[in-house]
Amino acid sequence: MADHPFRWAASCRAFVGAILMVIAQGTAAQTGAHDEERNRELVAQSFEAWRTGSGSPYDLLASDASWTITGNSLAAKTYPTKDAFIEEVIRPFNARMKSRLVPKVRKLYAEDDTVVAFFDAAGTASDDRPYSNTYVWILEMTDGQIVRAHAFFDSIAFDELWRRVPAERSDIVASQEVPGG
Repeated sequence: MADHPFRWAASCRAFVGAILMVIAQGTAAQTGAHDEERNRELVAQSFEAWRTGSGSPYDLLASDASWTITGNSLAAKTYPTKDAFIEEVIRPFNARMKSRLVPKVRKLYAEDDTVVAFFDAAGTASDDRPYSNTYVWILEMTDGQIVRAHAFFDSIAFDELWRRVPAERSDIVASQEVPGG
């Protein structure tokens, strides 16, 4: 009977510990949900800025972000940094365009640290022919920045533009003129 208070104290500690774990898990879930919504909203705002010509999703790229273009297009590979991606894909793409691409978001999905953007984008190439494509970007985010991206799009449409139109224009600013990359 003398050890009864000790068992009761141990039981209380275990109960309080279990409650604290449940609270901590709930807080983590709320934080995760908050981060999901925050990331989704940041990406939504960046697409709206792109649509209006005042910015782009590339503004969210961390300097050391990797960008992978999947598939077999002429630009398909992993670009290890924001600068590499902008210089090797975005600037040459924009140099082929007469008017900027304008996106139309179909859907944004967010889970954990990832936002998936499903959208169409269209513009006019320098040869006055239309360019349009449908894209899916999988964007992994940390602290409000894109740290890793995987892009899926119609590589036939992309390659056709890349081969048909020479990269001649250099007056387009990368943050304002955004291809689907």
